[in-house]
Amino acid sequence: MTEPVRIQGLCKAFDNLDDPAKPVLAVNQVNLDINEGELVTLLGPSGCGKTTLLRMVAGFEEPTEGDIFFGDRRMNNVPPNRRDATMVFQSYAIFPHLSIFENVAFGLRLKSQSRKKIEKHVTEVLAMTGLSGMANRSPTQLSGGQQQRVALARAIVMEPRVLLFDEPLSNLDAKLRDQMRIEIRELQQRLGITSLYVTHDQVEAMSISDRIVVMRGGVVEQVGTPREIYSQPANRFVAEFIGRANFITAKVGEANTVDLAGARIALDAPIAASPGDSVTLLVRPEVVTLSPTEGIINGTVRRVMFLGNLTEYLIEVPGTDPWLVELSGPEAPTFTAGDTVRLSLPPSSIHVLAE
Repeated sequence: MTEPVRIQGLCKAFDNLDDPAKPVLAVNQVNLDINEGELVTLLGPSGCGKTTLLRMVAGFEEPTEGDIFFGDRRMNNVPPNRRDATMVFQSYAIFPHLSIFENVAFGLRLKSQSRKKIEKHVTEVLAMTGLSGMANRSPTQLSGGQQQRVALARAIVMEPRVLLFDEPLSNLDAKLRDQMRIEIRELQQRLGITSLYVTHDQVEAMSISDRIVVMRGGVVEQVGTPREIYSQPANRFVAEFIGRANFITAKVGEANTVDLAGARIALDAPIAASPGDSVTLLVRPEVVTLSPTEGIINGTVRRVMFLGNLTEYLIEVPGTDPWLVELSGPEAPTFTAGDTVRLSLPPSSIHVLAE
C-alpha cells in the first residue's frame, strides 16, 4: 500500500557560524502535494535545499516549522524507522561483508520475518531488479549499475509507502545513468509507489518525473509536468535551468504583437504588458528554422557545431544577442560560417517571461 505525501509550510534553519543572530534558511515555506503513486522530482542547483527537504521527509532532519503528512498521519515526530519510507542513497550504502541476498534481506530480518517469507520475498525482488543468479555474490564483484540495483532492491523489498531517492545515479557513467533511470521509472510505475526523487540533472528529471519541483535558495520556483516546466517556465531562472534557451528582448506592439529584430509577430498567448513596454521572450533553439531565402528575420551564421544527431548554429541577428539554433533530421539544410540566412519561428513557440 502506498500513500500520498503532503508538505505544508515546511522550513529548515541551520545555525550561522558567521552570524548566530541570522540563521541560514535552507528550506523556506515549501508547500507540496505528492499524489499517491506519483513520482515527483526535486530539481535545482547545489545548495537550493532539495536534499534538506528530502531528509526532512525521511525523518533524518527535523523541521524548524511546518508539517509533513503521509496520508492523514502527521510524521513530524515519527522516527525514520517507523515512517514506512525507504531511501536509495547516492553512495549505495551496501554492506560489503554481506552477500547480495543478505544485503536485500537485512531489513526484513530486523522485522523478524520468517525465513521462508524472507527467501520468497527477496527472490522476487532480485528477479524484479535484474539480479537473479547473483544472490550469493559479494558486492565487490558487482558493477556500479548492479550495486545500484542492490540498493534499489533493498529499498523496495520493505514494501514502503513512500520511496525516496537521493541523487542515486550521480556515481554512474553516462550510459549506465541512461539505463538505470529507465529501469527506476519502469519499476516505480509497475509498483505504484509514491516517490520523491532528488537530482541536479535536468535530463534525468525530465525523463522520469510525473512532475518536477524547481528549487532555488530554499524556495520553490515552479511545480509542473516536464512539458509545462520546459515550454512555460515561470521565470528566467527556470527557463535557464531546464534546457537551452534564447532570451530575446522585444517591444510590445498593438493587438498582442511584439516587434522582434525588425519583424512584427502576433503571439498566440496574451501579453501581460502594455504597447511600448520591453519584454523578454524565451525561444528554444529547436523551434527556429533556417533558410537561405525564406523567413522573417535576417541573420548571419557565426559558428557551426556538428553534434551527430543535430547541428548547432550560432546566428548573429541585428539588434539582439546571438541566437542559438538547433537543426536535426535528414532534410535539415546545412550552412557554413559566414552564410546569410533567414530565420522563422512559430508564434506558438514564443513564451513571454514574467519579470
